[in-house]
Amino acid sequence: MKKLTLVAMIIGGFAAQAQAQSNVTIYGLVDAGLVSERGGAAGSVTKVTSGIGGQSRLGFRGTEDLGNGLSAIFTLETGVKVDDGALDNANSALFNRQSFIGLKSKEAGTLTIGRQYTMLYNAMSQVADPFGAGYAGSIKNLFPAAGANTRTSNALVYSTPVMEGFSADGLYSLGEQAGSSTAGRQFGFGLNFANGPLNARLVYNNRNNDTAAVGATPAKLQDSGRNTLFAINYDFVVAKAFFAYGADKGVNSAALPSANAYGYTVAPKASLDSNDLLIGVQVPVAPSGTIMASYIRKNDKTVNNQDADQWALGYLHSLSKRTGVYVAYAKIKNKNGAGYTVGNNNEAGSGDKAFNVGMRHAF
Repeated sequence: MKKLTLVAMIIGGFAAQAQAQSNVTIYGLVDAGLVSERGGAAGSVTKVTSGIGGQSRLGFRGTEDLGNGLSAIFTLETGVKVDDGALDNANSALFNRQSFIGLKSKEAGTLTIGRQYTMLYNAMSQVADPFGAGYAGSIKNLFPAAGANTRTSNALVYSTPVMEGFSADGLYSLGEQAGSSTAGRQFGFGLNFANGPLNARLVYNNRNNDTAAVGATPAKLQDSGRNTLFAINYDFVVAKAFFAYGADKGVNSAALPSANAYGYTVAPKASLDSNDLLIGVQVPVAPSGTIMASYIRKNDKTVNNQDADQWALGYLHSLSKRTGVYVAYAKIKNKNGAGYTVGNNNEAGSGDKAFNVGMRHAF
């Protein structure tokens, strides 16, 4: 109740400021529907779920013109559950999705500080995946999007201005563990190109998995997690084609979304050396529909050889620029004891098959 009261106070305060200064925007996404999952140890699961295509959220975005092309900016964004009205976060943070402040210059670029998305996840959700990292066909089911690969706290992010279609991003996240300047830190960078129908990104993410000594508990040194991803899409008007290829090496480079959803005697193992491939398409259907389809392959290069393939098909029908209804289906084939599941944007899923039907509204 205290959190909900605080959210209400913040909404009221920002709304008043938005009316007074016209530089604060309240925005969000309301997404909910029915999810039916099959094939896991939990058996047949049918439920009402929030955030199938994209996590339902409430956000505040602000900017102030400081003159000479320089602006102060901020974003505060929290996840919400439409099915029961609760806050949607795992770490009890109020603004668990994004919380940052920074400066934006037309000539020098943008520098922001706080909890932010990684270049790796932005490339997956914005460029690589015809499902936009949501619905049953989400790229997150097999590509490495778990935990800090999606967003990270204590981060400084710099983005260059766009020049002839090219731009670049860099991220450094402090681990903030006493006694170590490197334990838990994360860094990444991305090279982007967008020009007309072509959109491409090459990104790298490096996550330090060490933990510093705490009292009598000694420090733990581990291999870092390293992810490289190339993503591209091209709009042919009659269809939009998608392609992505990734390489994942080291601890936590490809964490499993679900620990042991199938109840195996020997639980699946997260790969320390794998490749990811996605081929997909969006096809516009008159007057206001879009067919989405993709094939994803996880190639585990370790001795476990726990590969997986996913096929997915979906349809989004726009009732307006902000409102749409959707249906999606995906199936995963696990090999050699692999344990990947068909989830959606907000859930890892419980089995190897899932069907979604729902509605979303952006404001």
